[in-house]
Amino acid sequence: MDIRNWNRDAWNHRVDAGIRWTVPVDSRVIQQAREGKWELFLTSSRPVPGNWFPVLDGLSVLCLAGAGGQQAPILAAAGAHVTVLDNSPAQLGQDDLVARREGLTIKTVEGDMADLSMFEDETFGLIVHPCSNCFVPDVRPVWREAFRVLRPGGVLLAGFVNPLVYLFNADALETGDLTVTQTLPWSTVGTLSQEELAQRKADGEPLWFGHLLTDQIGGQIDAGFMLGGFYEDDHGDDDRLSRFTPWLIGTRAVRPVRESG
Repeated sequence: MDIRNWNRDAWNHRVDAGIRWTVPVDSRVIQQAREGKWELFLTSSRPVPGNWFPVLDGLSVLCLAGAGGQQAPILAAAGAHVTVLDNSPAQLGQDDLVARREGLTIKTVEGDMADLSMFEDETFGLIVHPCSNCFVPDVRPVWREAFRVLRPGGVLLAGFVNPLVYLFNADALETGDLTVTQTLPWSTVGTLSQEELAQRKADGEPLWFGHLLTDQIGGQIDAGFMLGGFYEDDHGDDDRLSRFTPWLIGTRAVRPVRESG
């Protein structure tokens, strides 16, 4: 099974379907960003704290697996030099669309979030990584590559899913059934039958991977990052599990500056 191709096709399909994470920001948001009035989301409903960002003017920024015409155009309008890497050409097209519409410069690159070999070491001062590593089977290479391409003192802002949500069957969860039926770590690849997978592919649904916090948080630390910020977020009032607990996480991590001598 080619997971990357599967999820590329699925996200291209999601752009066609116009789901929330594929809808570009409008001109009003861009104008506000140019005026210094902007906010950015890594998760569903809680914006990233403003003091988590370095000064953006002239800063080289990588939006890692973060296409869709949302984060990258805001950062570019706020003065950053922005590159977007994403697996979905259709999602990257949304960033190109906003760039043309608003006269912004945004570099778009199709690629795998776990392989940033097209970038030199210490290229970026900021990486913005919204919830997306649930679509790769191993998250630790993502953190290692992010560390490599960040400059010393650079900042990684990441959103990801608390694996507790994967304890529940997704279809049952939508009806309010909070019976624990799955074990962690979890993935659709290891859980669904061949018939169910075939139907999922026909429906344009991605493959999901529920990574343990040992890999999501511990993986950042093991890659060399120092964590200095953490928050939780829910998925909105219509989400059954969010009525009981937030299950999205945002973190701020820094690549330490080398000690002199």
